[in-house]
Amino acid sequence: MPLLSEQIRERIRAEFPKYPDKRAVTLPALHIVHDELRSVPVAAIEEIAELLEIHPAEIHDTMSFYQFFREEDQPLGKRRVWVCRSISCMLRGGEELYAELAHKWNIHAGQTTADGRVSLEYAECLGACEGAPCILVNDECHTNMTPESVTDLIEK
Repeated sequence: MPLLSEQIRERIRAEFPKYPDKRAVTLPALHIVHDELRSVPVAAIEEIAELLEIHPAEIHDTMSFYQFFREEDQPLGKRRVWVCRSISCMLRGGEELYAELAHKWNIHAGQTTADGRVSLEYAECLGACEGAPCILVNDECHTNMTPESVTDLIEK
């Protein structure tokens, strides 16, 4: 029985016309699967490779190079919180923000809370220096953050 639903497969196939060949769809396919499953299981790597007509090792190479994607033994929480650690954010409290969140949630960068609600990550730069310190919650950037404002966001 396939791991990837027909809907996920169709979303991947919809990327084919946008690129010069199927191999170029590797990264978009990984994002689609990761967003849906909150990880990229080995079975999904094999199914993506089959769709793209390449070897599963090529999918895994891309996945491991970017270090963005989680493997099935460490799935993402419902919310992925990236704390920016650029110089601007560091100078305006980003390190303290990270430390307080890590303490509050009892996790470190790359880990997920026991209840699966939050995964905490470092980001090298989110490009929102004027609003430092900033975080990315899933795909939304939030600026001028405090531990309290992050907690409010997660609760919503």
